[in-house]
Amino acid sequence: MKFVANKNDFLNGIRIVERATVVKGLQPVLANVLIETVGDSQIKLTATDFDLSITTLINATVEEEGKFTLPAKKLGEIISRLNDELMKLELNGTTATIKCKNSKFDIIGISANEFPKVEEDIAENDCMEIETEPFTKAIREVVSAAAGYETNNLLSGVVCQVNKNILEMAATDGNRLARVREVVKNSSTDEENPFEMLISSRILSELSKIAALVESENIKICKEAKKIVIVIDRTKIITRLMQGQYPKYNQLIPQTFPKEAVLNKANLISALERVAVMVNEKNSIVKFEFVDNTLKLSGDSPDAGNSEDEIDAKYTAEPLTIAFNYKFILEFLKIVESEEIRIQLNSSLSATIFKPESEEDYIYLVMPVQLRGA
Repeated sequence: MKFVANKNDFLNGIRIVERATVVKGLQPVLANVLIETVGDSQIKLTATDFDLSITTLINATVEEEGKFTLPAKKLGEIISRLNDELMKLELNGTTATIKCKNSKFDIIGISANEFPKVEEDIAENDCMEIETEPFTKAIREVVSAAAGYETNNLLSGVVCQVNKNILEMAATDGNRLARVREVVKNSSTDEENPFEMLISSRILSELSKIAALVESENIKICKEAKKIVIVIDRTKIITRLMQGQYPKYNQLIPQTFPKEAVLNKANLISALERVAVMVNEKNSIVKFEFVDNTLKLSGDSPDAGNSEDEIDAKYTAEPLTIAFNYKFILEFLKIVESEEIRIQLNSSLSATIFKPESEEDYIYLVMPVQLRGA
């Protein structure tokens, strides 16, 4: 195998596929990226951890055909430090030599025969095409509300539905729920045949990061009973669909709210971060007291002391004291772009809605924490 490629194109390809590598696994080859020539003008890069597989194509001048695997992390470090636009890679036995101007690196790899086979093909009878920007925006707004990847249950997934020209995405970990609706174009769906999937929040997070590295206005998604293939330009993401019945999350959202508050987002972030310094990290509880156009925040830790802060709020309803895990609130605040935040309340133990004032179709529901003695 021998080829010449643009250094930046090759590095970008490595950064895309390395998200599917396994740094510490039982099979060392899973830490590697498979490099194989395609005709005389392209190189295909592939990585997999069995749950997630990613392939991408880059332009190159192929002088000798072949395929081989090299450690993704080390390869990325080498390519990122090259100081010329063109690089040359040549395979000699189990060693690949990379040359660029006066620089030369010999990197030991593993035979391509040891690399797992990645099944890329899928029947294209259940597909949709969707705009990249609103799709990745929806991902960013909901993934933080999913349960952690390690839980390996349905709540670590994100439910996604496209019906006609409306995308709805939602995630919940049982303590909070994020749901967003976006108007989209180019989706190949209709009211009789909505496109639905339940997919790992980890996979969607990686997809959002990959989309930032690839210039493409649209994303194509095709699914079978258990597998899904996502195509962005010349990059393919292959993964398993999650199986099971996701909770009927829309039923959890209260329909009426007798109390509302509107606050400046930046002020709320600053106040929360100040108060959190003295919060017990075991429960991360911050108390919110809404009264007379003011929000008072307070936290305490038996071992460290307590903290208080106060910011202006548009609030004229009867006084209400409620407590939350402040980390949930901060995660939401740091995602939204709106300068003002609307908080919709019922009682001290009822689900509370946080939403950006500038975006009606994005809600972030948080269950409050019961205070001692309340």
